[in-house]
Amino acid sequence: MSQLAKIFTRASTGMDAPLVTIEVHISGGLPSFAIVGLPEGAVKESKDRVRSALMNSKFKFPNQRITVSLAPANLPKSGGRYDLPIALGVLVASGQLKPKLDIAEFEFFGELGLDGLLRPTEGLLPAIVEAKNNNHALIIPKENYNQGALVEGASIFPCQHLLEVCGFLQGVSEVKTPSSSIQKTAIYDKDFSQVKGQYHAKRALEIAAAGGHNILLIGPPGSGKTMLSERLPSIMPPLTTEKALERAAIYSVANKPLSTNDLQTRPFRSPHHSSSAVALVGGGASPKPGEISLAHEGVLFLDELPEFPRHVLEALRQPLENGEVHLSRAAQQTTFPANFQLIGAMNPCPCGHFGDGTAKCHCTEDQIDKYHSKISGPLLDRIDMVLDVPPLPKEILLDQSSVKTENSETIRARVLSAYNKQLDRQGKSNDQLTPDEVEKIVSLNKENIQLLEDVIDKLQLSARAFHRVLKVARTIADIDDSEVVNKQHLIEAIGYRRHNA
Repeated sequence: MSQLAKIFTRASTGMDAPLVTIEVHISGGLPSFAIVGLPEGAVKESKDRVRSALMNSKFKFPNQRITVSLAPANLPKSGGRYDLPIALGVLVASGQLKPKLDIAEFEFFGELGLDGLLRPTEGLLPAIVEAKNNNHALIIPKENYNQGALVEGASIFPCQHLLEVCGFLQGVSEVKTPSSSIQKTAIYDKDFSQVKGQYHAKRALEIAAAGGHNILLIGPPGSGKTMLSERLPSIMPPLTTEKALERAAIYSVANKPLSTNDLQTRPFRSPHHSSSAVALVGGGASPKPGEISLAHEGVLFLDELPEFPRHVLEALRQPLENGEVHLSRAAQQTTFPANFQLIGAMNPCPCGHFGDGTAKCHCTEDQIDKYHSKISGPLLDRIDMVLDVPPLPKEILLDQSSVKTENSETIRARVLSAYNKQLDRQGKSNDQLTPDEVEKIVSLNKENIQLLEDVIDKLQLSARAFHRVLKVARTIADIDDSEVVNKQHLIEAIGYRRHNA
């Protein structure tokens, strides 16, 4: 007499979590255990983990022909997340587990230890979100519960052992849900009040934060480029719950720990200049998110920008335009979100001291040109603002007076006000405006048109650069609480493009 059981779980393909139905059929014949449905190595090995877990949990392992089908059959399956549902399927099909709860209303995840303990599974958050949307409850390893707690309204039962799962399904025991508190407000240790001077740079970063603009800081070593950049997240608008959950899902897929206290903070990623293109944009045989996706809704800081290999920087061009990265491999195509704010930092010359008021620089003009040419025109065209960061005068450096500069909270209030104006007007930040939307929103009088005509000729601006000037000018007008873009707003925005000429 053959028996059949169906258990639900989900696969992990990039940011998607398609439903997988695990069908377990036990029939007569020579004893065997076959898993079909494009299982990769770790899934094929689950039969040995499941066998030992069942026997060590005092269940009988059927001495019959066992066939496990992972449907849909054309979807690749990887990882140890299928161990628990396969084990439950074997128990239900063999009649050893007779659940009182409707097993079709649950989805199961977890790798099994040989003793039956449940081990955590990576990339679980997208599956939890999809299960909640389908009104399914979840049984997951206890160590994964913090991820599940991020999804409000999800019905989650965290378990530690196979026997605990069986007891819960049979109605003989309850599963206690641990308390989990989520930090609702972002807390940043690095504050703009810690930065002395550099008022022009602070103003530029305020504009960048308000409109989501990319910026390049050029200055000698020790002028504060890194210090300023590290504090940019502290003045950015707070993340919405939806965006915070999307960021957490990316970290889950990348198997990166993310504390619930850090959920609302904007990410700040600073990869080393020796990083490969795959490390930056993502990839691998089974594609994983790269630094640009881990910086989603936050800041990607590239220090010593010209030291990055040119082909690595060129890989940023398409994500900077689209806010996502498409990765194509032979067996899988994946799209990861990558709506990041690029902050680059570089020295003015190879030695770093050109134009800093000292006689230290001995770089030739050719060396300086070669150094700057490491950043291609197309990439520079996608950077909205380029700013000189001069060395700090000794008078400001030695000033120990109690006069405090503006803190991040004060600046963030102005940024948030400007950002909310953009949401009310167009439903998105200025950096995401299309050329058609820019021309509709930024109306120009004859004087401003003449100014821009002269600038286009003098700076040889491309169409993309021209529209980026208008976007920055619109952000400056929003900060100044102006309904229209005036000449002074355009002049300030143009000033941030002079280096690109």
